[in-house]
Amino acid sequence: MKSAFTVDVEDGISIAMRDAFSVESPQTDRVVHLTEKILELLSRRGVKGTFFVLGVVAEEFPELVKRIASENHELGVHGYDHLQFFRMTRDEAFQELNSAKKRIEDISGKAVYGHRAPAFSITPETKWGLDVIAETGFEYDSSIMPISGIRYGWPGFSETICKIKTPEGYDLTEVPMSVVKLPGRKIPACGGGYLRLFPEWITKKAFDLIIKERPAIVYIHPYELDTERYPEYYFDELKKSGFLRRNKMKSMWINRKSVYPKLSSLLEKYEFEPLINIVRSRKPGEVIQI
Repeated sequence: MKSAFTVDVEDGISIAMRDAFSVESPQTDRVVHLTEKILELLSRRGVKGTFFVLGVVAEEFPELVKRIASENHELGVHGYDHLQFFRMTRDEAFQELNSAKKRIEDISGKAVYGHRAPAFSITPETKWGLDVIAETGFEYDSSIMPISGIRYGWPGFSETICKIKTPEGYDLTEVPMSVVKLPGRKIPACGGGYLRLFPEWITKKAFDLIIKERPAIVYIHPYELDTERYPEYYFDELKKSGFLRRNKMKSMWINRKSVYPKLSSLLEKYEFEPLINIVRSRKPGEVIQI
């Protein structure tokens, strides 16, 4: 069974400055270099993936979007300014998605079918966002983490790709993120911090369990491959932060050097294709009313 390799294309430095320190800062070209590193790895392995790009990254670095498209990877939307749905009104969310979709389509010359919300912020409290996603013209969404979590999660949501009817009656395909079952709970696997922190054998064990039933959804952010020191202005703000904030930010650097070889190993062992291919190859099942 083929799985999906997905990338949430965002600049880790500017997002950290805004979300952790409330300081606006420009996009850095690290997002370009790190995304190109992923593109080169995929090229060597002969794999096509899906790149959910922020509108602000597309605006600042259009040549990166053109390269992703020219190498026949799928382009998707990750919002415009990386705003979680709980931070926006319905009208603001529509503008955020619509402007990003148009920007990426105009630059690439290709249609965009998929969306992923920043920080998996489609939850029971923000399910109205599914209406916005469908209204904007997306064929599928991949924003729901079917767990009970602290920062995100939709407990009880389907673990497999499903057709949904949004609250306002739109049709949409949802591609939930990959989870594995443990006694008494479900945990995320195959992406992000979980890929970085878990030993490789645990990730592969989770992968093997998932693909017995459904495609696995791998996701990664370019900044998770970044092992170079951040700019001094980042550390200036970090020094001003409290103990808990400083330690939280430092924890995001744990095992970063392990991410690239782990990705390479996954790409060597398993088969992948763009998410839109997986969505369109699935047989229609029961429609879930949200």
